[in-house]
Amino acid sequence: MLKRLLLLGFLGAFTITSYAQEEKILKLPSFDKPLFHYGFYLGVNNNGYKVSYKPSDITNNPEVEVSSSVGFNVGLIADLRLHNNINLRFEPGLMSNTKTLKFNHIDQNEPDNIRTREVGATYLHLPLILKLSTNRLNNFRPYVLGGISYDYNFSSNESNSDDNFAGEFRTTTSNLMYELGIGVDFYLSYFKFSPSIRGVFAVNNELVRDGQRPGGSQWTDPIDFLGTRGIFLHLSFE
Repeated sequence: MLKRLLLLGFLGAFTITSYAQEEKILKLPSFDKPLFHYGFYLGVNNNGYKVSYKPSDITNNPEVEVSSSVGFNVGLIADLRLHNNINLRFEPGLMSNTKTLKFNHIDQNEPDNIRTREVGATYLHLPLILKLSTNRLNNFRPYVLGGISYDYNFSSNESNSDDNFAGEFRTTTSNLMYELGIGVDFYLSYFKFSPSIRGVFAVNNELVRDGQRPGGSQWTDPIDFLGTRGIFLHLSFE
């Protein structure tokens, strides 16, 4: 899914670049000259989890099925021009969505409140982004970007003493992620509009393991790594 969307983004950027050759009247001709500029962004995301399992548990066929709802992104933009084609951006904001985890390796005769967990996540998303742009092509400017972020999860329940034995799936509060993306700047009459498609990937393991019980935990023991992985549509106005 992620690879297909990124491919579509590249094709879209190529098409727009070809069309831009016909544009004659420059809009906002001095927009890129100031050292600093500001803006805001809105977006939607579809963030799930990457789940990998402990080698010692592979023979037990662990399977955690992850489904996610569409969430939202909103925040501010502070842009520093380092070079004509290089910008450093700080984009603090909120990123929120809900995932449903279904533990298919748990006995199917167990009730749904044992086999499934709903995990809400609302992150304070603090990314530092390096944006690499082509030269301006009349009123269009394709770019790629990449960066790293600190994400504080308000919904983590990490310090909650209740765990899955009490119906609570816990994740870490402090997380490190990186993101990659492509997009196009559109220079309009009064502002610059910049849609982009981005992928976000957790660096650290977000799983908080259940407390020790006789027989272990059927929810967290088989999991070796659980981390956010998703894609979002980012619409910035500058």
